[in-house]
Amino acid sequence: KCIEEMKHEARPIKIDRRLTGANIIDEPLQQVIQFSLRDYVQYWYYTLSDDESFLLEIRQALQYALVQFSARSKETDWQPYFTTRLVDDFGTHLRVFRKAQQRIAEKGDQMKDQAEELVDTFFEVEVEMEKEVCRDLVCTSPKDEEGFLRDLCEVLLYILLPPGDFQNKIMRYFVREILSRGILLPLINQLSDPDYINQYVIWMIRDSNCNYEAFMNIIKLSDNIGELEAVKDKASEELQYLRSLDTAGDDINTIKNQINSLLYVIKVCDSRIQRLQSGKEIDTVKLAANFGKLCTVPLDHILVDNVALQFFMDYMQQTGGQAHLFFWMTVEGYRVTAQQQLEVLQSRQKDGKHQTNQTKGLLRAAAFGVYEQYLSEKASPRVNIDDNLVAKLAETLNHEDPTPEIFDDIQRKVYELMLRDERFYPSFKQNVLYVRMLAELDMLKDPSFRGSDDGEGESFNGSPTGSINLSLDDLSNVPMDETVQLHAYISDTG
Repeated sequence: KCIEEMKHEARPIKIDRRLTGANIIDEPLQQVIQFSLRDYVQYWYYTLSDDESFLLEIRQALQYALVQFSARSKETDWQPYFTTRLVDDFGTHLRVFRKAQQRIAEKGDQMKDQAEELVDTFFEVEVEMEKEVCRDLVCTSPKDEEGFLRDLCEVLLYILLPPGDFQNKIMRYFVREILSRGILLPLINQLSDPDYINQYVIWMIRDSNCNYEAFMNIIKLSDNIGELEAVKDKASEELQYLRSLDTAGDDINTIKNQINSLLYVIKVCDSRIQRLQSGKEIDTVKLAANFGKLCTVPLDHILVDNVALQFFMDYMQQTGGQAHLFFWMTVEGYRVTAQQQLEVLQSRQKDGKHQTNQTKGLLRAAAFGVYEQYLSEKASPRVNIDDNLVAKLAETLNHEDPTPEIFDDIQRKVYELMLRDERFYPSFKQNVLYVRMLAELDMLKDPSFRGSDDGEGESFNGSPTGSINLSLDDLSNVPMDETVQLHAYISDTG
């Protein structure tokens, strides 16, 4: 009798296929749900029952979770996360790793297991830099990692599931285990696999050519002799191929240029390998102690040079002044973007197209983002600058359309602060990182190669010396009536 009544009470199945509100996303998602049910549920469920209501309940629970996820995603402001927080976190991770490597190098050959020591040192540095955060247990203990993922999944289920389903402990624990052990853990293991990372990097750069300057910078900054040897071997292989070609006419000049470029790459690799093997890389600070006066690199040059900027950024991170530097860099990016947008807007207006409000809205949002992140009361860390200037900027943002020059006054003040404040640029010039920066820029001379009066000596990296490595400050002391003569010659070209 019960079975008969259940048959009569069978409800018609109605499924609302809307998930995110965008058809281009909803249809593929519906297919994923359909295939998931087919592959993971239906094959065993149909051996137990033909009743469709259980499958309907699962589908509705999945759809409810996706709708909640979509709704919360729309409420989140992703722009500052992807452009700032995520980038900062990644940059901090790299800085911690480099600092750990540096400490390992300073300890030398005293360690038995270098890989294990690197891991321990990494988390020691992380505690120093992050103050209250250390992720060593989550990253090194499988048991703690699984526990963390379970907690994370429980929070997600609380946010995404209907209250009735979340209160069902059996279902909650079951889904939690599937998500943590069956999805997140294998995903993290795959993303952490060096081979997968290498394959992914190769796939990403296959369609984009690395520009020449970036490629040479990477070679000059590489600390791995094995990598340099590999580049050198590849260049030699290419060189042999080019020399074997039988060419004539216009092609011969192209081939000659390519051969000269490859010879230069091989020379740079040899120079870098020799420098690493001789130990000069580690002894730059000891070398600097033997100098009278180091070369002065102006702050405005540091801010536009990729290599120098990295060292200055590390120093500012140590002194707690990173907000000032990041603000200066962000404003530079904002100015360029704003100028490009306004040029596009003007060209569109000439063509009779109207997108004025949309473009101005984007610029206003970008300008407000910079203000909120670095200058507002809730900014953390906050740029310490004259409150009157900040108030004036806030007033302008609220009542006028933002221009590319809207942050110029404050940016100028921040630049002067970094330049003159004893905590920042003046102290940086006395720091170990400044000496290392000079070494990387090939501006540090070995005192054993002083060179003769006519400038025939060799500098720290084997390039000509003479007056070229002297500070411009030294020239300012020359009396006005004396003529200053500078001599230079080209030692090699590439």
